[in-house]
Amino acid sequence: MSEKAIVAEGLAYAYGELQAVDHISFEVEEGEILGFLGPNGAGKSTTVKMLTGQLRPQDGRATLLGLDVAHKAKAVQAQIGVCFELTNLYEQMSARENLNLFARLFAVKDFDADGVLQRVGLDGRANDRVETFSKGMKQRLMVARTLVNKPRILFLDEPTEGLDPTSAQSIRNIILEERERGATIFLTTHDMEEADKLSDRVAFINQGKIVALDTPHALKQQYGKRALKIQVAGENGNLEIREVVLDENETPQALQALFSQEKVITVHSEEATLEDIFHKITGRGLV
Repeated sequence: MSEKAIVAEGLAYAYGELQAVDHISFEVEEGEILGFLGPNGAGKSTTVKMLTGQLRPQDGRATLLGLDVAHKAKAVQAQIGVCFELTNLYEQMSARENLNLFARLFAVKDFDADGVLQRVGLDGRANDRVETFSKGMKQRLMVARTLVNKPRILFLDEPTEGLDPTSAQSIRNIILEERERGATIFLTTHDMEEADKLSDRVAFINQGKIVALDTPHALKQQYGKRALKIQVAGENGNLEIREVVLDENETPQALQALFSQEKVITVHSEEATLEDIFHKITGRGLV
């Protein structure tokens, strides 16, 4: 990772008196997955719209692949893929026709629609009209459409929303495969476990400002606590939970006392979640 795929410099946008995005700055490396996390109304969608050329920043600048988005929007859009949470497919057309249409719009030659549909688990449904698809199938087709032009940057908004566990895992695998191909992924999601597993770094946005940006591991080390959850046999055979916080001076003595004085059944490690950390930083939840 040597080049900057995305550079945001003091981006700002307001809807009347509401400052949706308040002069935020960050960079995303080529081939990096950045999780962009925040509650509804935090400024996620407005940020994405400025980065993809749908909104012109009222202040600051967004640069993608070395191009100023405000002045080179079409050149930028030719090299990115965008998957919105709300589907905007052509419902009267088949899945294959939807993909082939976008391949023509991007001037993609020798496009293999069936191959892309197979990647998202829609093989066998290529000729079916989209209006017959379930919500999850439409979401998978949206992801497939994002891949049509082999984009260098993918903007994915809740890409696994509404999917069954198997389909969701297939989309996660595609995200990782795209990163291996060298694509940059800008991922917005409410699924903190998903963001934790997929993201190289995560950015927390709250009330239009980025309040933290680092690797999930570094954020947990800085803001979270590590602990052991220990299940012991209590009176009358009832199971009780004891917690021992790690990394404290008293930790060894506390563990020794617990194992010597009580009947330990199970021991599990526990660390702060991204949801916990966001709440600690902002005083509010992500959902």
